[in-house]
Amino acid sequence: MLIFPAALQNLADQFARLPGIGGKTAQRLAFHVLSLPLEEAENFASAILQAKQEVHTCPECQNLTDREICPICDDDIRDHGVVCVVAEPKDVIAMERSREFRGVYHVLHGVISPLNHVTQDDIKIKELLRRVASGDVREVIMATNPDTEGEATAMYISRLLRPMEVKVTRLAYGVPVGSQLEYADEVTLSRALEGRQEI
Repeated sequence: MLIFPAALQNLADQFARLPGIGGKTAQRLAFHVLSLPLEEAENFASAILQAKQEVHTCPECQNLTDREICPICDDDIRDHGVVCVVAEPKDVIAMERSREFRGVYHVLHGVISPLNHVTQDDIKIKELLRRVASGDVREVIMATNPDTEGEATAMYISRLLRPMEVKVTRLAYGVPVGSQLEYADEVTLSRALEGRQEI
């Protein structure tokens, strides 16, 4: 027996397919959308369709854009010889918030994860290798997350880049600013000691 109308259940099922959305949250979202005035619901649906139709990957860095080339790659002031490799487009946003990095990016759209059936062929590694092979790149900064998959991906890519005579670096990591040593785990403290700098 159906408790909800089929269209409402279908809407909730679609929300539940989104990452981080459970069944109850999906139902709340479906009820919320249903309670919207028709014009707002149409605007919401239109925004989804417009994003799907207009947003694509930049042919240079693989970041998301609605232009031929993304604004970062199209910026002549940035240092195109330094490429920061990140896993996802949201990582570019995080890096840009620091206002410290003036190079360009390469977005992998994932990391190597055998448990999730993601191999090196499923992410944008070939595009990075072509970019570096062009000869304009001096340094590649690996900025994948410091977890198992991020580390494995960074090591795999660094091995591929080694014959190309390009400098490959890794973001430093360790004790976060504002935290206390007593709450840091052993691996974090070990990495912080390895990456220590003279002051």
